[in-house]
Amino acid sequence: MSEGNTRANIKPGMLVNIILKKDQRSGNLTEGEVKDILTSSPYHSRGIKVCLTDGQIGRVAEIIEED
Repeated sequence: MSEGNTRANIKPGMLVNIILKKDQRSGNLTEGEVKDILTSSPYHSRGIKVCLTDGQIGRVAEIIEED
């Protein structure tokens, strides 16, 4: 599993764990497939923001399955 704070590591269709805004304090992870990458910068310290295929938006905590 690689880190989710480098944009080049993340591609649509990948399986990732994200932290939703409401889960930032608890650190609960939500698993899903990346639909869109929302962060435009190449790196973000808290994780690249993505939209999952089910519509949830959060920052990538870890990449489960590389394409």
